[in-house]
Amino acid sequence: MQSDFISEASVEKNVLNPQYDELEKDFFTKLKRQGKSPNTLKNYKTDLDCFKTFMDNSRPVIKLGEMGPAQIKHYGEYLENKYNSDNSRRRRVQALRLFFDYLIEVGVFNENPVRQIPTSPKFLDIPRPAPLVEIKTLWQFLLEEAQKPGDALSTLLAKRNLIMVMMIFGSGLKVSDLEELTRDHVSVDGNKARVLIEHGKRDPYTIPLPDIFVDIYLDYIESLDRHLSDTRHQFKKLLFSANAYSILGGGLSARGIEVIFEEWRKKLMLTLTPKSLRQACIFFWLQQKESESLIKEWLGLAPSYSLKLYKDHMMDSIYDQSFLEYSFYQALRAHSLPRV
Repeated sequence: MQSDFISEASVEKNVLNPQYDELEKDFFTKLKRQGKSPNTLKNYKTDLDCFKTFMDNSRPVIKLGEMGPAQIKHYGEYLENKYNSDNSRRRRVQALRLFFDYLIEVGVFNENPVRQIPTSPKFLDIPRPAPLVEIKTLWQFLLEEAQKPGDALSTLLAKRNLIMVMMIFGSGLKVSDLEELTRDHVSVDGNKARVLIEHGKRDPYTIPLPDIFVDIYLDYIESLDRHLSDTRHQFKKLLFSANAYSILGGGLSARGIEVIFEEWRKKLMLTLTPKSLRQACIFFWLQQKESESLIKEWLGLAPSYSLKLYKDHMMDSIYDQSFLEYSFYQALRAHSLPRV
């Protein structure tokens, strides 16, 4: 039985399967050369760690060179027992298939045994966009944070967060898009702005930003440049990471953005996530009667991708973005956003 095949004991990975560790390292080196994003590499690592745990915790321990149809079948059963989500099982099988395709390239295997595991069908969850009242609550909180008298870094962090939320809710960016952005990706023409998205597998494309973005963005860049000059930091990334005392460096990782949202959820008693905020943007676009082909382009989706689930629930929640501008100028009149 499966429970007899897998031990719950934890083990040192590099001791039990040194060949695996070396080959996995070479596999990720190849992926980096292909231009895979840090977020993609992180996800592949998580998926392959599941397979590594399966091998190391099996009794007897399974070495990589011993993987065959019987062991792969056991791994399929292991995934069935471990994960309720079809998408989780499917993703781990797909990552392992890619790894074994690489093992064939380097001569470790003659054929890919993972192809004997049926891939779980991709299940599209019903969209659960962030409630508009929560988005307004977060936006008002961020404006207040930017107005608080205090140190220059706290004010700069608040302005950075305004930019981040606008790019997700206003333009549908993913956290993996945000972590790659530099100033060069943002173009301003009068009171209009667009953001350039670049992916390794397709041509670059641009997405319009909300009208209010330009005023907040120019103020943010001015404040950031002043702070960088004072602290002698230099970077081209649009966002930055920092602790309570200083900027740590240019760029803000996808995980770092998720952590910021976790903090907001706890502090403000909200449920929204970057994903639900992005879904709210999709509903807004549909309600504004933007063409499906254009929405798919802005989201970086294939033309064959279906927006049916979004259209079926389009009127469950009505979205607008006018409050972004109204609240911002109201805050300016009341307090004036501090210069830092």
